[in-house]
Amino acid sequence: MFGDWGHGICLLLAALYLVVREKKFSSQKLGDIMEMAFGGRYIIMMMALFSIYTGLIYNEFFSVPFELFGSSAYECRDPSCRDASTTGLIKVRDTYPFGVDPKWHGTRSELPFLNSLKMKMSILLGVSQMNLGIIMSYYNAKYFKNNINIWYQFVPQMIFLNSLFGYLSLLIVVKWCSGSQADLYHLVIYMFLSPTDDLGENQLFVGQKFLQLVLLLLALVAVPWMLVPKPFLLKKQHKERHQGQSYSLLYSTDDPSESQSQSVPCDHDEFDFSEVFVHQLIHTIEFVLGAVSNTASYLRLWALSLAHSELSSVFYDKVLLLAWGYNNTIVLIIGIFVFICATVGVLLLMETLSAFLHALRLHWVEFQNKFYEGDGYKFLPFSFTLLTDEDEL
Repeated sequence: MFGDWGHGICLLLAALYLVVREKKFSSQKLGDIMEMAFGGRYIIMMMALFSIYTGLIYNEFFSVPFELFGSSAYECRDPSCRDASTTGLIKVRDTYPFGVDPKWHGTRSELPFLNSLKMKMSILLGVSQMNLGIIMSYYNAKYFKNNINIWYQFVPQMIFLNSLFGYLSLLIVVKWCSGSQADLYHLVIYMFLSPTDDLGENQLFVGQKFLQLVLLLLALVAVPWMLVPKPFLLKKQHKERHQGQSYSLLYSTDDPSESQSQSVPCDHDEFDFSEVFVHQLIHTIEFVLGAVSNTASYLRLWALSLAHSELSSVFYDKVLLLAWGYNNTIVLIIGIFVFICATVGVLLLMETLSAFLHALRLHWVEFQNKFYEGDGYKFLPFSFTLLTDEDEL
């Protein structure tokens, strides 16, 4: 979202200043804004490092491209012309080794190309992070020895997510590697609307139609897999407990430090099957709909990255270069001053805050809802009036 290695370097220098002077600043009384920035100095430093990395991928330094990793793979179609936006480009060398080729900057196809690149990168990053969240739910269930959640929550969730959006990610990578002109929008939409139709020009590899049918079937099976078995297994477990039968514990909210495979005596707690089933129904609907909405939510990475790039380009072209073209020292000084103020105020402060808040939202909602439950134990404050005689002794 903040892909510009020039802005990243500025942010890194500011963060390093706060880190180097932290002993001095920690003993001083700072203002509200400065205190927040000082408290998050290490987060800002990491944000700056990742901004430099993504900026090198986008090949933008205050919106200006550089040939840092060798010469561009493209040249003007007409050797006597310097404006690639009017004559077009032809490939004369090997592909640019890292990041976006600098020749894309300023061409008529720059915006469609960057739109496609950043949108697909957003989907790949989003699906990867959501998969990580589901994998963390497996380790939660494994830690609490909760086999029901492993087999009837983790497994169908992995199948459902990757049958649809994991497959979409695979198509993106295959299209990049093969250079195919397949329309992925059409391909994914008609995978649901007309799964048996011939793929035609949108076929990327052999056996793709059969694979789509299998994945669609797996996604349909995963939904009742998540919904039905768990409430009945919990009911069966409660029934065995109520009858005083000993059994190996499948699901427990007890202290995880205690042994989970011991025999459990009878328990007369009531089991409301309808409440458990409704809870599981809500959880299933939330995951199925969330798989679509959460993936779409990661497109904010593309939108904010594009906004940052376009704002940076506007400030450079319409302020700095415009002032430079007047050949007047006073106008140039004013232009540089306005450019610096706009860069610091809008791009380094407002855009940094915007990118941070959106990244925080993606971690909090799209990522953590895959594994975080927030159940814990009810807080009971200490009270002398609640002490029994045995506790007092």
